[in-house]
Amino acid sequence: MSIPPGAGPGAAPDPMSWIAALVAADARAVAQLRVVRAMSLPDWCIAAGFLRDRVWDALHGLAPRRERNDVDVLFFDPADAGRDREADAEARLARAFPDAAWEVRNQARMHVAKGLPPHLDTAHAMTFWLETPTAIGIRFDADDALAIVAPFGVDDPLDLACRPTPWGATRRAEYEARIAAKRWRANWPRLRFEEPRPRTGLAAPAWCRTDQRVGTGFSPL
Repeated sequence: MSIPPGAGPGAAPDPMSWIAALVAADARAVAQLRVVRAMSLPDWCIAAGFLRDRVWDALHGLAPRRERNDVDVLFFDPADAGRDREADAEARLARAFPDAAWEVRNQARMHVAKGLPPHLDTAHAMTFWLETPTAIGIRFDADDALAIVAPFGVDDPLDLACRPTPWGATRRAEYEARIAAKRWRANWPRLRFEEPRPRTGLAAPAWCRTDQRVGTGFSPL
């Protein structure tokens, strides 16, 4: 899809690079990504509101963006699915950014509470979240390129659309309660709340390297 009109004066090479540029222009976000990368967690990303809220703020013309302290770190390691590793990672990250509310979760164990078969990887685990615009994450690759994971693609967050995932559609009451609790309608009044799409498979590939590196690229705003 194309970048929504009014999103900014620069023309992005592609939508995922536009999203990556939002992060590359944010010194605090870049520093947080670097700290997480240094921990060498397998199949990691920072996900959920870290990207979703930045996109929605930008498309609502909120600059500077509203700061939020929650930082959700995902990784996938079926060989070490205990909670001690998560707690240790959270403690280390809290020492680096004590004003952030870090949550680190190994997606290799998150299927248990939901009564599901084991997840295959981080991207697969995200398909069992409630809404599509939250199922998006970002990480630094070794060469400082920003890579985005978006198993449902990025059309919904860029279209200011919120809809249940196929799994969320089977838990509609839980989905609606989450939206109400998050106050998304009040915080982002241009959001559109849509019905779930038919099951047609996932966007492929789930991971996409962008052309954005820290200190390079266009300005997204």
